[in-house]
Amino acid sequence: MPELPEVETTRRGIAQHLEGHSVTTVDVREPRLRWAVPADLAEQLQGQTLQQIQRRGKYLLFTYPTGHLIIHLGMSGSLRIVSPDTALKKHDHVLIQFDNQQCLRYHDPRRFGCVLWTNEPAQQHPLLSVLGVEPLENEFTGEYLHQQAQKKQQAVKTFIMNSHIVVGVGNIYASESLFLAGIHPNRAAGDIDLTHYQTLANTIRDVLTAAIAMGGTTLRDFVNTQGEPGYFSQTLRVYDRAGLPCLNCGTPIERMVLGQRATYYCPQCQS
Repeated sequence: MPELPEVETTRRGIAQHLEGHSVTTVDVREPRLRWAVPADLAEQLQGQTLQQIQRRGKYLLFTYPTGHLIIHLGMSGSLRIVSPDTALKKHDHVLIQFDNQQCLRYHDPRRFGCVLWTNEPAQQHPLLSVLGVEPLENEFTGEYLHQQAQKKQQAVKTFIMNSHIVVGVGNIYASESLFLAGIHPNRAAGDIDLTHYQTLANTIRDVLTAAIAMGGTTLRDFVNTQGEPGYFSQTLRVYDRAGLPCLNCGTPIERMVLGQRATYYCPQCQS
């Protein structure tokens, strides 16, 4: 599933080509995504100039004069910018063409993503209003995590993956961040002191920043706007390395399941 670094990589790749340009045509080839694509999407978008593309968690927000297009990539979605005459792929579900002869195509084999429209402020949309802080913004600190974790007995890994607490810390990035912070993923969130949370907040920020710089992580589905994979997977320290030696101490990396997600850690380096 595309996580924050993959979505941010997509945002940056798209924005430089589309911001400031107006929509000429919209073609919804398959409206049956996680939520139905609005029937009047073409009517809402045609002729409007795209002012800005922002990211909120794993959602992309396309700002137009009369509202916002909200896109989520789901499990297997991607956005590509191609010329209008580029051959269609089987799972190209939504096509938006702009006045600079660029076509934005939403591709999603599993159809778990969404393409929605709202005339209201985007942050008030039900999908966005419940989201926690952004991990790359100033509000995200060790003090914030420590405060939110008080009296919580859930595993710290599921705690930092809770989008109501902090957005965009997906499974891969949670495992990597906890390893760098030296914190066992199954440790109770409420039992971790402020100092360790300060370290964890810094490692989360560092891991996400590094992943964005490398174009995200490709293990199966993700490609960027040019159809290329992300390369952060080449630097993974624990994720998907069960049985291999820890890069710090040589102890075999172990695997467990937390919150129905595969979790990787070093039993020697993390406590």
